[in-house]
Amino acid sequence: MKDLSVVITVLNERENIAPLLKEIRAALEGLDYEVIFVDDGSSDGTQREIKGEADERVTLVELRRNYGQSTAMTAGIEHSTGKYVALLDGDLQNDPSDIPMMLEKLLDEDWDVVAGNRKNRQDGMFLRKIPSKIANAIIRRMTGVYIKDYGCTLKVFKREIAEDLGIYGELHRFIPVLAKLQGANITQVDVKHHPRQFGKSKYGLNRTFKVMADLITMVFFRKYIQKPMHLFGTLGFISFGLGALINLYLLVLKLAGHDIWGKPLLILGLILLLGGIQLITIGILAEISIRTYFEGTNRKTYQVRRVYNGQEEAVERG
Repeated sequence: MKDLSVVITVLNERENIAPLLKEIRAALEGLDYEVIFVDDGSSDGTQREIKGEADERVTLVELRRNYGQSTAMTAGIEHSTGKYVALLDGDLQNDPSDIPMMLEKLLDEDWDVVAGNRKNRQDGMFLRKIPSKIANAIIRRMTGVYIKDYGCTLKVFKREIAEDLGIYGELHRFIPVLAKLQGANITQVDVKHHPRQFGKSKYGLNRTFKVMADLITMVFFRKYIQKPMHLFGTLGFISFGLGALINLYLLVLKLAGHDIWGKPLLILGLILLLGGIQLITIGILAEISIRTYFEGTNRKTYQVRRVYNGQEEAVERG
């Protein structure tokens, strides 16, 4: 087993491969490391470039087609062997020289995850920086995971955290939240960031809607994965209660001789009643599904970081 695995996902980054490997070799000299490139369906000869620049430390994982960055990251982690895992972009904007510093901080201060914060980000203001700042603020507010830069790929993990992240769909943007779901201790350090020299960015404003959709998923996982009835039941009872009050009011009007048929308030009351019943039913079914998931897969509803016993403590004190 290597000490460190550097996982890099690439899509049409041919011109960046050689300088990136040169920087990695210079930055990680003296470390027992491996580099795992995951080619996510490149069509520009990126695979040939990696093979041409590879040595005994470099592994190339070629995916059959473009699956997306989250799936590519998962493939890279699964094919890595290091005790610690570093994620790095393949566009030369992250600086590999930051990895030793981050690894040292993880080891010396016993963090589970050290995430990078692009202090002087070299991207466009209106298309990248401003949308990113807004998205980061919303994510911090809604998930309760307070780091400055969710979008920085550069991160260093303990292996057990990286293996259990469960990065599906497009959830690579929410890796700190996924790690926090495991009870990971996370810190953030300022890292260098460079302007893109070769190739084109794969990001744009069109990802905003994907981020918002994934954010809803993350909020559910963060707060309600073990207690979905608290979400659906609360909304259901509120809806049912409002519907009942409206219909009770309309009943009083009817008994007083007023015509209530066709009133918008009547339709609203019925919708709220039926919606409340439906939400409560969804909550019950979600509870059953969650219990089946944990019990059927023998997964625990908690994570143990470390177990001490008296003998170990005596050895440490000795």
